[in-house]
Amino acid sequence: MGLKTIPFREIEDRAGNMYEAVAAMSGQARFELQERIVNRAIMDHQEDEELDVFDEVEETSPETYEEKEKVTTMAIEKFLNGEVNWRKPDLE
Repeated sequence: MGLKTIPFREIEDRAGNMYEAVAAMSGQARFELQERIVNRAIMDHQEDEELDVFDEVEETSPETYEEKEKVTTMAIEKFLNGEVNWRKPDLE
């Protein structure tokens, strides 16, 4: 995974307000991370078939480490592709 610049002009074109765009992308990144955690917990639970607590964090060894795309990168790409929907809450 190489480094890429973030196209701020494209982000401004999509949102108009940079702060709203950052909030939308951070919400998407949080969602992606939560999905990743839940999917891993489900897979681990299906493999073990034991009833245990999902809060336990298992350390991964270097042999079983799998590099995945970062959730922030995924969120930025989805935002730029128009796949992220957000709305402003009504302040009334």
